[in-house]
Amino acid sequence: MEKATLMKWYQQMVLIRRFEQRSAELYQQGKIGGFLHLYIGQEAIAVGTIGARQEGDHVITAYRDHGHALAVGSDSKAVMAEMLGKATGVSKGKGGSMHLVNVEERFWGGYAVVGGHLPLAAGIALAEQYRGTDNVVLCYFGDGSTNIGYFHEALNLAGVWDLPVLWVAENNQYGMGTAVNRASAVSKLVQKAAAYGMKGKSVDGMNVIEVHAATETALKAIRSGKGPQFLEMITYRYEGHSMGDPLRYRTREEVEKWREDDPIGMLERHILAEKIATQDELESIDALVEEELDEAVRFAEESPLPSPEDLYSNIYVEA
Repeated sequence: MEKATLMKWYQQMVLIRRFEQRSAELYQQGKIGGFLHLYIGQEAIAVGTIGARQEGDHVITAYRDHGHALAVGSDSKAVMAEMLGKATGVSKGKGGSMHLVNVEERFWGGYAVVGGHLPLAAGIALAEQYRGTDNVVLCYFGDGSTNIGYFHEALNLAGVWDLPVLWVAENNQYGMGTAVNRASAVSKLVQKAAAYGMKGKSVDGMNVIEVHAATETALKAIRSGKGPQFLEMITYRYEGHSMGDPLRYRTREEVEKWREDDPIGMLERHILAEKIATQDELESIDALVEEELDEAVRFAEESPLPSPEDLYSNIYVEA
């Protein structure tokens, strides 16, 4: 891999990690309301997959969406402003944590209903198929979504119509507080793809280089007419399902074991071992990220709340 690419991935993953940590702090201060689902531990998936897309491809995900929003290139100030419900946010303060969006980057946001966005991904892919483009929809979802009716309906139609969708299952081992093997008759989620006639692969979701390579292969297969593809990303969320999660369903030893393969640490070790960059270069990136987030938080806190009149804007599409 080129140095510029690896350094960009490192910067993006550090940005996501620190954005999430800052968000947790702001939530505890009462400045972020509602639910807050952190992406800490899963950064390599959003960065590696989105880094493999081409211009014109779509991205859609569930409510754990901050990492994807940043990985597509959204302004961290506007994303943070949305977290605080401010008018300068990416959704003008009306969406909050679970409903981020970036129309210019074809990022169609996070959705709060479990699995509810999978049929939408199929619909976007159908539209691209009608237009005759080679654009693909990258659709992300958690392991819990694979037991929902939306999942089976969407994958079935994608298989029947050969829709250009890359289904990315982010298997972080738990659906809320329930382990995968306690909720799914098939604990290897990649096996579920076979029921709909599509090729699937299980990937180390903690290794951004492997994630990127697998995504490139899958996207190439879709564009060459081999139908929808399925990737199961084996990963782990270090924090709870949301900020109110007491985490009584797993042990400290389990969490620490997964932290040994921290996605940022793995990439850092690779960069240093291959002499791609020095520790000083990486630390300079860390410092730049801190400066960016200081500015993002300051911008968000100083931004205005939506006005009462904003309740009536963006309700209908204007011709």
